[in-house]
Amino acid sequence: MEIILKYFDDFTPEQLSQFGALKGLYQEWNEKINVISRKDIDALYEKHVLHSLSIAAIADFQPGTQILDLGTGGGFPGIPLAIFFPEVQFHLVDSIGKKIKVVQGVAEALQLKNVTAAHSRVEDIKNRKFDIVVSRAVAPLGDLWRWSKPVLKKSTVPGKQFEKGLICLKGGDLAQEISDSGLKPRLLKVYDIFPEESFQEKFVVLAKS
Repeated sequence: MEIILKYFDDFTPEQLSQFGALKGLYQEWNEKINVISRKDIDALYEKHVLHSLSIAAIADFQPGTQILDLGTGGGFPGIPLAIFFPEVQFHLVDSIGKKIKVVQGVAEALQLKNVTAAHSRVEDIKNRKFDIVVSRAVAPLGDLWRWSKPVLKKSTVPGKQFEKGLICLKGGDLAQEISDSGLKPRLLKVYDIFPEESFQEKFVVLAKS
């Protein structure tokens, strides 16, 4: 938790309580359903929560913004972002049902009224559009964009550095993946935002049409 407060200092008491509860909740759920590797549980706040909040550091989502977390896994980046932006609506989806069970359990325990979750593939989302898609999924950028495009609204949402589109967290050498995608995304180094050793090869990737 200390590493979160190293970079952010303007949380409400409720937000502090919610962030503080995350480790215990994920430890409890991980004993039933393994959604985070055993070694990462001890580094939950750095490798999962702070990593997710690198999006919050570069995108100032406005109240009422509708955001889809594609392939949310155990709830990242969606859960930390939902705590950070209580006036923004988040819909978290994953194709693996047991992971969504964890997400729903964590969101309920934290009383996150701005979070909905569904056991669903993004291709199956009908009659609903979002301002932003976020993802920490391991799928290639081209696939993430192909899945995101049909569910993105046409209108733009003013943000600090970003409007409508896809924001994903990726690592490693992305040159070939970006080339294959046909996109011209912006890449921001997470290490430039949070200079922690584990973020050396991590990027926030911003893609839009």
